[in-house]
Amino acid sequence: MKILRVAKVLNNNVIIAGHPEHGEVVVIGKGIGFNRKTGDTIPLEAIEKMFILTNQMEQEQYKQLVPQVDEHLIEVIGEIISYISRKTQSELNEHIHIALTDHLAFAIKRAEQDLAFHNPFLYETKEIYPLEFELAEYAIDLIHKKLGVDLGDDEIGFVALHINSAITNRHISEVRGHAQLIADLVTVIEEESQISISRHSLDYSRLLTHLRFAIERVRRGERIGEIERLDVLLQQEYPRLYTLAGKLTDIMEQRLHKPICHAELSYLTMHLQRIATSQSDS
Repeated sequence: MKILRVAKVLNNNVIIAGHPEHGEVVVIGKGIGFNRKTGDTIPLEAIEKMFILTNQMEQEQYKQLVPQVDEHLIEVIGEIISYISRKTQSELNEHIHIALTDHLAFAIKRAEQDLAFHNPFLYETKEIYPLEFELAEYAIDLIHKKLGVDLGDDEIGFVALHINSAITNRHISEVRGHAQLIADLVTVIEEESQISISRHSLDYSRLLTHLRFAIERVRRGERIGEIERLDVLLQQEYPRLYTLAGKLTDIMEQRLHKPICHAELSYLTMHLQRIATSQSDS
């Protein structure tokens, strides 16, 4: 029988323990530290739900974080992460325990001090990451029910980005940067075209989907086939939109620090033309 040996109890929901395969680990689970003391053994089979932090750096960061956070929040976050893992059927990057705990503890502190924090790309996040947004809604609702703190809609967007980071194994700064980039590209399109795209329209949803996949292609170094004859036609027929598409791809190159194939410009021009046609018809 495999067992954990308790090295230190941090609170009712977090212990430091010796693991038969991973050595010293941080173990997170509802009530796992209750009535435990140093030297106690816990059969692994007896633990229904737990998370084990095996990365040494993650362990140290979490150990420093736990004393600063209400243990009821740690318990709720454990429920949230279990729910996300079940719904996505994926093994989440263990950094989510630190990132989400730190983020939500600070968000709750701000809410208690009545310090609102506006999310500048809430709409974009909801459109780009619908699954993550739905999971984040569950998280914010559970915090409201269990802890009595309403963090509001803006916070749903921030939590959704943390969830995407854990699912995709990308750093939160990269995930947030892509959401910000898409929001900025939409702003440039609206300013240059002197239009306002409804955030609830099909045009907006299509635009965000196109930009998201274009960014993903660039990030992965994928190229789409060149369409030279169409490219020449687009320059002739829609010079203003073609120039705007060029400006957008320049911004993407600068922010992503990667080259963008010319075909992306052509496809983006076609997408801008569809938006322009829809706007003139409405």
